[in-house]
Amino acid sequence: MRTGFADLTSGFVGFPPDRAAEYRRAGYWADRPLDAILDDAVERWPDRPAVIDPNLTHTFAELSARADRIAAALADRGLAAGDRVLLQLPNSCEFAVALFGVLRARLVPVMCLPGHRLAELSHFAATSGAVAMIVADRFGGFDYRELAQALVAEHPALRHVFVHGDPGPFESWSELAELDVTGYQRAPVDPDHPALLLVSGGTTGLPKLIPRTHNDYTYNAVACARAYQMTADDVYLVALPAGHNFPLACPGLLGSMTVGAPTVFTADSSPEAAFALIDKHKVTITGLVNALAKVWTQACEWEPVLPTSLRVVQVGGSRMTPEDARYILDELTPGLSQIFGMAEGMLNFTRPGDPVDVVVHTQGRPMSPHDEMRVVDENGDPVAPGAEGELLVRGPYTLNGYYRADEANARSFSPDGFYRTGDRVRILTDGPRAGYVEVTGRIKDVIHRGGETVSASDLEEHLSAHPAIYAAAAVALPDEFLGEKICAAVVFNGTPITLAELHEFLDARGVSAHCKPDVLAPLPSLPKTAVGKVDKKKVVAQLTN
Repeated sequence: MRTGFADLTSGFVGFPPDRAAEYRRAGYWADRPLDAILDDAVERWPDRPAVIDPNLTHTFAELSARADRIAAALADRGLAAGDRVLLQLPNSCEFAVALFGVLRARLVPVMCLPGHRLAELSHFAATSGAVAMIVADRFGGFDYRELAQALVAEHPALRHVFVHGDPGPFESWSELAELDVTGYQRAPVDPDHPALLLVSGGTTGLPKLIPRTHNDYTYNAVACARAYQMTADDVYLVALPAGHNFPLACPGLLGSMTVGAPTVFTADSSPEAAFALIDKHKVTITGLVNALAKVWTQACEWEPVLPTSLRVVQVGGSRMTPEDARYILDELTPGLSQIFGMAEGMLNFTRPGDPVDVVVHTQGRPMSPHDEMRVVDENGDPVAPGAEGELLVRGPYTLNGYYRADEANARSFSPDGFYRTGDRVRILTDGPRAGYVEVTGRIKDVIHRGGETVSASDLEEHLSAHPAIYAAAAVALPDEFLGEKICAAVVFNGTPITLAELHEFLDARGVSAHCKPDVLAPLPSLPKTAVGKVDKKKVVAQLTN
């Protein structure tokens, strides 16, 4: 029988043996498959609701049974252990079914987001060697079957496309769960191998694939749920795209399962829709990006139904000002938790019970006692305690290398295995804030738009490909709701184009919706630094003065 396990580990950088042994001694790693989280929940709470969306509810036992049928059907279709699968579904119970069905088939899901388009998906397919794809028929007015057709034409290795809804020319996802496939046995897995591949924020070029192992990701979910004091009485709301690390395991869907708490999915995160779900299901915890948290907070002034059951609202994705933090604390929830983390692993957050001053002025402290943080200057040397510098991290749930990305890994890791986050921070040393992190800026050239990290260099490459554009710089402009909006500062080569025309061009190149400029700013020239690079600080100054 064909097996993908050997191919899976080609280009995968695992944990060094000495550190892996230490994490086992500390009790962090359970040496079990990631999907054992659902097995444990079925054993303890079979009849409790596991996942809920506006149209459907599955108990833990029902979710498990459906995932088993999916796993057996995928194996029957010829997919082998270790094969990679692009998973791109909107928020719904079917996302959870697909995730656990793929995991139980011992396949490795690539956690694509609904906003990803051909440029990113083609990169994910090529890098991962994916052989299958799971999509919805349509979502948000977009036809994913047309996207899949274009993708399959570029990547013949994608032998299967399963569509939830009207399959069109592809295979029906819904029919998979109805197949009568008996005798399927889950294959054993190496818990130190990748369970899934998350997608990076794309800080330089196209997004990279982040291998999260069975051991490290299970610990991520368990430890995060414990830190937020979750119990079976909690209810988690997935308001952000479910394939993000944040709503998936921080604590998210997976962390909620570890304590028997149900997860509610919504594809509509507007205050009106979300507040109604929070009230109906008595949601107690959710995770939001800063821009969405501010919208929800403002909506408390006029919405007739308010989210009064929330005990914790995690807010992250970009740095929050103390003024915004106090606003959310006063108007939305007294249970605000600032969270500063990354799909690559490291999580810092403020805890329930932390003093208000700590919650307002810091971005939290490390989740694990074995999280190692190092703050360094531009030469890589440690700064003085409390001083500002770039944050480097390693620990029991932080990656040791991107998947099949040798060049990126050479840039992104120190010789002793610390991940260079690209974030500028200081670790505070005095009073109740001691040991907490304050994020002061960033080193990488990225734009944080509504919780998404957009690579300026990647967007500039797309902009420069337009025949009407002579030169381009992608810069961040402050925005009350998005945090930062994307501005394309361009020098035209001939007849100018409109923002709508630029969007059409970027659509044709397969650029994700969240990466397209919000503003098109024509300039006669782009200011340069002494070494000839575009001076983006001067660009922003010209546009904002």
